[in-house]
Amino acid sequence: MTVVAARRTGSPPYEAYAAIVGVFVGGLGAAGLAAHVFDRNPACQTPLDLAVLSAASFKAARTLAHDEVTSFLREPFVEGEAHEGHEDPIATGDYRQAIGELVTCSRCGGTWAAAFLASTQVLAPRFGRLLTWSLAAAGINDWLQAGFAALTEKAND
Repeated sequence: MTVVAARRTGSPPYEAYAAIVGVFVGGLGAAGLAAHVFDRNPACQTPLDLAVLSAASFKAARTLAHDEVTSFLREPFVEGEAHEGHEDPIATGDYRQAIGELVTCSRCGGTWAAAFLASTQVLAPRFGRLLTWSLAAAGINDWLQAGFAALTEKAND
């Protein structure tokens, strides 16, 4: 059994998971409090805002978990070197492992990205909309590029 396999058989880092969930809930609470203090109304969001937020959080999460440009963020928390995604979190049984699991999971990162972007739209609407719509356009572009490549490949077959 390798050292890595031996470490993986240990118990998951539940304390780190609890701390991460606490930071997430605390951050949302702080954003809600700030929205109240600055008289920002989160209820002003529309179904279009939700659709754009969904595309933006998809793109932000994919960028964090899979793109080369964000490999420097994943590097301290993954086995070996981080490059184009699909890395395994480091199996240390501590905060590094928990953060590694977070930054390599696009669904997990998507939750954080959605919360951050939604909070930004409420607290700093101009910046939040610009950031969210830019990421949404990039996410939709990813789907269009993939669709175009698939259609081109099928046409060439």
